[in-house]
Amino acid sequence: MGYWALVIITLIIGMAASGYVNSQLKKYQKVPSSSGITGREAAERMLAANGVSGVKIMRGNEGQDHFDPRTNSISLSPSVYDYSSVTAYATACHEVGHACQFAQGYSPLKIRSAIWPVANFASNAWIFILLIGVMLNVMGLVNLAIIMYACVFLFQVVTLPVEFNASHRAMDYMKAIGLPQAETAGSFSVLRACALTYVAAALASLLQLLYLLGMRRD
Repeated sequence: MGYWALVIITLIIGMAASGYVNSQLKKYQKVPSSSGITGREAAERMLAANGVSGVKIMRGNEGQDHFDPRTNSISLSPSVYDYSSVTAYATACHEVGHACQFAQGYSPLKIRSAIWPVANFASNAWIFILLIGVMLNVMGLVNLAIIMYACVFLFQVVTLPVEFNASHRAMDYMKAIGLPQAETAGSFSVLRACALTYVAAALASLLQLLYLLGMRRD
């Protein structure tokens, strides 16, 4: 019963965060940017303003906006890449914030990149190792599974300052270029909602980790 309660709580947290961010993205997607420039153009201008070059800006899949440090490239959704809206502007500038972090050697981004291979493997493998350990009553495997999940949680914790800082850089840029107050406020709402998803993920992982540690003690 305790585990199913945890599952329900984490699902509620995830669904609430996802619902909120989607509502904010859709709301400000309908608000045109007074500058009239697309997300791609906004990204190009912010990169130039920060003196960052060599970053490739590509049209990606819808809902998969991200910066890839391995290729030093930014992928923007078609609704961001091709359109002019508050959501497009804020999203593009946020991803440029990550590109600026990479160019300037931002430490939390370096740490996250270093942890990523281990966290990626652990996120897929820990549950199987845990189940095998429980079924065979091998405490060593249970402990290994918990350590692996702790690596996943650590990755999510390190992700928080990386995401917050990228949004902070985006907001600083938009204020510096004199974006109208209403659009600045809208951009902040979009970025705050997106940040909430990372906070929700970290909180859900923390609850899961505490449950695993409690199970180990029992």
